[in-house]
Amino acid sequence: MISLIIKFYKAFKNSWYGFQSAWCYQWAFRVELGILLLAVPCAFYLGKNATEHALLISSVILLPMAELFNSAVETIIDRIGLEYHELSGRAKDLASAAMVVAGINILVTWGLILYERINALFLQAS
Repeated sequence: MISLIIKFYKAFKNSWYGFQSAWCYQWAFRVELGILLLAVPCAFYLGKNATEHALLISSVILLPMAELFNSAVETIIDRIGLEYHELSGRAKDLASAAMVVAGINILVTWGLILYERINALFLQAS
């Protein structure tokens, strides 16, 4: 049991170092955490129930998560070498595409729920 706790502690410590690194070196990660902090209260305001709250919040959580993966790929490739290579460029482009997919996920999730709220307001006003 003690060894399991030690393993968990070490894993958490490494993850914490990853968060610190992302905060220090990745401007986009800091911006995305700011967006997350703004989005959480909005999600509780816009969502009608726990499911909608979870969908709104989790869609925004995916953005900094994708940024962490994107940054990890870019860091690995830059470590290998800064000269251009087709495969390195493709890997960076693929990681960047994950960011776009996360952004589309946010737009679709928030858009559908906002559409429902706005539609409900117009139906109520009629």
